[in-house]
Amino acid sequence: MDKVGQEKVYETLAALGIEYDYEEHPAAPTIEIAKQYWKNLDSTHCKNLFFRNHKGNRHYLIILHCDHAMAIHDIEKMLKQGKLSFASEARMEKYLGVRPGSVSPFGLLNDEEHHVYVFLDKHLQEAKKLSFHPNDNHASLAIKLEDFVRYMDYTGNSYEWIELY
Repeated sequence: MDKVGQEKVYETLAALGIEYDYEEHPAAPTIEIAKQYWKNLDSTHCKNLFFRNHKGNRHYLIILHCDHAMAIHDIEKMLKQGKLSFASEARMEKYLGVRPGSVSPFGLLNDEEHHVYVFLDKHLQEAKKLSFHPNDNHASLAIKLEDFVRYMDYTGNSYEWIELY
């Protein structure tokens, strides 16, 4: 199976009629590094965490505001999904088609079986635009919240808005 990179993200957004703001930059595998390149993107920047359950048979993408830190133990309590750990690079590649530092909801385009369940912090619903890496941490793009919701519906993955903090 071919994994979907940036080009397919842009093709999908175009097919859905979703406009976006684009910012190319040097590799930005962490929020701290990415922040220095986001000055021109007027949006709420997101942190994307990819977890697996203890058995390794369930995977979760958790999306929250980039400035909010959460301990795994706190996330476990909140999500009530049992013991969680960060998913390995092999699992990121298998389910999202991305490498560490490039995790984003656009990786769901690679999840043909809709295996990954997504938790979105409900505070993000207050944003006008949200920004993410387009499956590659050499760029960031911002899309309107309502377009992001349309994109999430398009992926076919289950998701829910929850209060993470």
